[in-house]
Amino acid sequence: MKRCYCTIILNFEFNNFEFTKTHLFIARIFSTVFRPSYYPTVGTFILLSFTYLSLFPWMFKLWVLALVYLFTFCMPALGIYIYRRIHGWSAIELRKRHKRAVPYIINICCYLCLMHIFYVTHMPHFMMAIVGISLLIQCVCVVVNLWWKVSMHSAGSGGVIGALIAYAAIFGFNPIWWLCGAIFVSGCVMTSRMVLRQHTLGQVLGGTLIGIVCGIVGTILM
Repeated sequence: MKRCYCTIILNFEFNNFEFTKTHLFIARIFSTVFRPSYYPTVGTFILLSFTYLSLFPWMFKLWVLALVYLFTFCMPALGIYIYRRIHGWSAIELRKRHKRAVPYIINICCYLCLMHIFYVTHMPHFMMAIVGISLLIQCVCVVVNLWWKVSMHSAGSGGVIGALIAYAAIFGFNPIWWLCGAIFVSGCVMTSRMVLRQHTLGQVLGGTLIGIVCGIVGTILM
């Protein structure tokens, strides 16, 4: 009961705080740069640059990056735009909980197509894991969104934290600096979503928790 009371007080104080144009500008930058749809491409780039996958020819790496970017950003964005135009909705209207289901489904279908392409072309296991974690996060968010709106931005940043924890346990390396950076970015993303009045404290915390759990479970299972 005390925790719920503290959360309500924090939300009330945050929502009644007057933010300057500088605050809003910085929040928009974080929300744009750390969009959930960018994480698969960035994660794939890191794998192709800093692991044994860097041994692949550069043309192959460019082809993989282009494929990931196409199916995780371009095609979902185009599909959502067409869906929005058909209904005559603005981009702001899609932020409502009951209108988020179809955009989620469009994203999931595109990710499933990419997973199928990776499977039939026998792509490396860890490359598929990145897409699989993003897919798992979206599926969980779709289910949760039926009853409660959660932050996909926060879920995406939480997924990075969860994946780092899991990879550290699997490969036995010390992820402390990477983990500190991921937690810092996650905190900035959560704050930016609240500053922009897109989510409440509970929604960003819930999204982050979903991302961490999915990141750990997805990495282990993939």
